[in-house]
Amino acid sequence: MHATHDPTARATILVVDDVPENLALLAGILQGRYAVRAANSGPRALQLLRRGSLPDLVLLDVVMPEMDGYAVCGRIKQDPRTRDIPVIFLTVLDDAVDEEMGLGMGAVDYIAKPVSPPIVLARIAAQLRLKATADFLRDQNQFLEHEVARRLAVAERQYDAIIGTMAGLLHARAFEGGRHVQRLQAGLQALADRLQLDPRYAPALTEEAVRLMVKAVPLYDIGMADVPDRILFKAGALSTEERGIVRRHAEHGHTLLQHIAQELGGSTPLLQMAGTMARAHQERWDGSGYPHGLAGEAIAPAARLVAVVDAYEALASGRLYRQPVPHAQAVQAIAEGRGTQFDPGVVDAFLDIQAEFQRIAQQLADTAGAAATSSRAIDAVGGHGA
Repeated sequence: MHATHDPTARATILVVDDVPENLALLAGILQGRYAVRAANSGPRALQLLRRGSLPDLVLLDVVMPEMDGYAVCGRIKQDPRTRDIPVIFLTVLDDAVDEEMGLGMGAVDYIAKPVSPPIVLARIAAQLRLKATADFLRDQNQFLEHEVARRLAVAERQYDAIIGTMAGLLHARAFEGGRHVQRLQAGLQALADRLQLDPRYAPALTEEAVRLMVKAVPLYDIGMADVPDRILFKAGALSTEERGIVRRHAEHGHTLLQHIAQELGGSTPLLQMAGTMARAHQERWDGSGYPHGLAGEAIAPAARLVAVVDAYEALASGRLYRQPVPHAQAVQAIAEGRGTQFDPGVVDAFLDIQAEFQRIAQQLADTAGAAATSSRAIDAVGGHGA
């Protein structure tokens, strides 16, 4: 038969009283059952609490010179390190108002002086058992919180791996340059950072929203997977029918991401963000885009940012049917789309940090001989759709 563990065994009790005889009396009652530490004033008690290991319980005299028990208790409960230590007041006061005041400050019990040894031991044991239970529950909660955080981190890494693989397959089909996705992510991060300083955009561009945008952008054009190679890589002009097929890629991308979410047991903020980008990245500020002809602020902020970032990437890195253009020419093309194709505020932010986009293009340039190729952009500057 297993012995029952006593949570009160050899607990440490801090006794605080300005009268030496009282300290000696309480020490005599407690020694043998508990480890006892003594303080003859409030400041001395607080000093002991700041140093070394913490006691399991504080026996605290109320009436003391310099700093009374109420003030000491208040300081104990204000400090996150000591606030969970139970405090029992020792007092000759028998006024209900005084007792209510002490309990309101966080004390767990009152013991009247002169003390009765059996009462002192029983009250202390009861509070130590309660503290042991509370400590156990607190430790369990912390463990569960850490475990949930760990599992969420694992799940996020798995999602990242899935998205990375999907994006890699998608862009490997259309891009020989291996750093296209990295340039998109870096450019999107830079543009979002700049727009966070603008009160018109800051509410929609929280740190979490931007984090999701940067993670999701590799999937914004996933609908192009449905476009046949004969159209995607056609050297000449597209027919009306072929243009119609390409124009369906935005809605197809959104539908595909919804299907992925269902297969995974439900959508996530990351897939929702990717779906928003996929569906709206071909909309235009003046309402002439597709698939829904949205205009102005009806277009999701993430899609408005992606439109500019992708346009610069398409122009500066080139496409199958077009050589890359110089940085200045790419910037001019985006500036000319201000208020028609692109959100004017997003274009202004881009122009403010155009040097950062040039730095990203240079730093993450594809290796020599790897010509960046993509799907067709006929009527949208740098866009993928026709």
